[in-house]
Amino acid sequence: MDQAVARLLQQAAHMRSMGRLMEAGRLANQALALQPGEPQTLNLLGLISLERGAFQDAQTHFLEAVEAEPGEAALWMNLASSQRAMSDDSGEENALKKALALDQRNLMAHVRMAELKQRQSEGHIAAEHWNKVIALAGNLAEPPAALVKILGSAREFVRRYNDGLAVSVAAHLAQQMGEVDAQAKRRFQACLDKEFGRRIIYQNECHGLHYPFLPADEFFDRGHFPWMAALEAQTGAIRAEFLTLIESHGAQLRPYVRQEPGTPKNKWTPLSQSLDWGAIFLWEYGVANDAVLRSCPKTVAALENLPRADISGRAPSVFFSILKPGSHIPPHTGMTNSRAIIHLPLIVPGDCAFRVGGETRPWREGEAFAFDDTIEHEAWNNSDEMRVVLIFDVWNPHLTLAEQALLKQFYSVADAWKQTHIHAPEAL
Repeated sequence: MDQAVARLLQQAAHMRSMGRLMEAGRLANQALALQPGEPQTLNLLGLISLERGAFQDAQTHFLEAVEAEPGEAALWMNLASSQRAMSDDSGEENALKKALALDQRNLMAHVRMAELKQRQSEGHIAAEHWNKVIALAGNLAEPPAALVKILGSAREFVRRYNDGLAVSVAAHLAQQMGEVDAQAKRRFQACLDKEFGRRIIYQNECHGLHYPFLPADEFFDRGHFPWMAALEAQTGAIRAEFLTLIESHGAQLRPYVRQEPGTPKNKWTPLSQSLDWGAIFLWEYGVANDAVLRSCPKTVAALENLPRADISGRAPSVFFSILKPGSHIPPHTGMTNSRAIIHLPLIVPGDCAFRVGGETRPWREGEAFAFDDTIEHEAWNNSDEMRVVLIFDVWNPHLTLAEQALLKQFYSVADAWKQTHIHAPEAL
């Protein structure tokens, strides 16, 4: 660009910023006379014309600018603005497509295209572009206030669009959904909820051993545990033994969360050393609590009939879990997906619930369920009474007997090796 042209453009831009559009236009035209077809000059003249409301002039300038420099997305965006002002939907769409062809991450091009398609009642395409806007804006640490407002409108449009689609899908699939089994219905509904933005599909997060390729389901299907009904039939006897136990062996009750002194403050701090979440263990990491077992013979008998994991120093763990009124167990994940956790609710007041991943269930006395505790879960008791659940672990039902045996042998070998290598080897 010629230096004289550059100075005139700088002066014109300054005049425009002060709102002196006539002077800005005069200076820009002088620059254009010195260097005809210069795209920056044409672009500035287009912007000045837009602000003056001379939309036809603006479009003419922007068309000449993109012809001179077709690889500049900003020029196509400005052309789209002039065509929007003239209600030229076809021209605006073409200009926006040109901008997106140059950069699919052009957030404002997606905003304008979404707005255009929304005006044209093309909801599907509008939703596609609004979803892209939401995704692109997610990379911004501090989006400007104007964009925050746009994002609010975008999310609301997508929500309403998805709700309408969900109603249509439900109506058309109602008969088929009524003909499939409970597991298929639950999984397909989760699929739809994810598709419609109603839920997140959570993955395993193991703090210990992770066994690959097992299904990451939040709640296991009851069909994997044919013994559950027999366990549930003992609910009354197990609850009675717990009530007697808590009266006679209250000293066995201890805080479930016991952090070491000096542990930095974290989400477990409010529950550490607190009986707000208490436990009475029958077995803990495979070690029997004989005093408690002697007091609960019917509970022990019910459990002994189950195919629980038996790993020295690790499993089973079985305990009465007591959650006091007003208590909350924060979202967390467990150690290994090689196990399933069983809950048998014994005492359940109102306003108590349990969330695993994207599904929240109330406990119901005498109704057992199994879940994968390496998927984020939390629990709360918002009632005025204590909540009591018998909790224990079993093998993940997707593991074969051969795999269970391999895992037991692995732990045995690993523990033995650790015992013989307590001290660090000498430096080489």
